[in-house]
Amino acid sequence: MSELTAGKKRFVKRHLGDERATILIGKGGASEELLKEIGKQLDKNKMVKVKILKTALADVDAKHFAQKIAEQAGAALVEIRGHKFMLYKSRKK
Repeated sequence: MSELTAGKKRFVKRHLGDERATILIGKGGASEELLKEIGKQLDKNKMVKVKILKTALADVDAKHFAQKIAEQAGAALVEIRGHKFMLYKSRKK
């Protein structure tokens, strides 16, 4: 996915900054069902906040894990803070 502009990143951070994560990734990792759910939420809301639980980060750090999920979901990675990250995908016209 293409890189986001600074204004779009601010917009997403402002809307999701105080919200709780709507997707939790556990020891099962990035399964097909999880990617489908992320896709559904991105289609509905254009943005989603995801939390990676410590059990999912056995051998990979959060940054690489988040980049992998963003790539598989076809979304732009907005920000990573600790074990939480935000994704944004513009709607098709």
